[in-house]
Amino acid sequence: MNLMPISAFSAFHRRKPVAALCTAAVLCLPVLAANAQSAKLFDGSAPDVAPFVAISNSARSLRDSMVQIARAQIGRRYRIGGQAPKSGFDCSGLVRYVLSGLNVEMPRTARLQAKVGLALPRDTSQLLPGDLLTFARSKKGVSHIAIYTGGGHYIHASKRAGKVIETSFVDRPHSILTRIWFGARRIPALDDTTSAVIAGAPTKAGSQP
Repeated sequence: MNLMPISAFSAFHRRKPVAALCTAAVLCLPVLAANAQSAKLFDGSAPDVAPFVAISNSARSLRDSMVQIARAQIGRRYRIGGQAPKSGFDCSGLVRYVLSGLNVEMPRTARLQAKVGLALPRDTSQLLPGDLLTFARSKKGVSHIAIYTGGGHYIHASKRAGKVIETSFVDRPHSILTRIWFGARRIPALDDTTSAVIAGAPTKAGSQP
């Protein structure tokens, strides 16, 4: 039987801790790099991007991300022409801001935003979180827009409330801006559910809140 010389045996065991340390260092490098990247995102060097990255990574879908970003703005003041949290929002400014966090560009006004995406029937049972709801003055076209959050609720920058709020179709206060639910739009960039929607489908009886 061949036996390992004592000097070689000692050298072998001296190398084992060194090899283990090297292996551990290699395994830790990706983790340290990830931590460094996360720290860079949240150290204030990119204030406009980091919140959206964090929400997008933690959400289960783009629709969930859109709703979370919108809910983060609840309580922000209403301001005509506003498009940012610090200055405040109007209805279309809020929609534009939220979708910009998901890299979806939107026009500036509610009337133009109401032409983006695919038209949905005015049927709450077919709405998904993230769909856009449009409201109009009688026979005067779209004058208000909101983000549907599910369960008959939506988020919008309310001129009457003076801030961004979440409300329901049933509880919504009477307002000259939101008197009539005009329709809904689905943004194709959020997912592929638009293929199952027939634009301009007839309204389901009794579906309007």
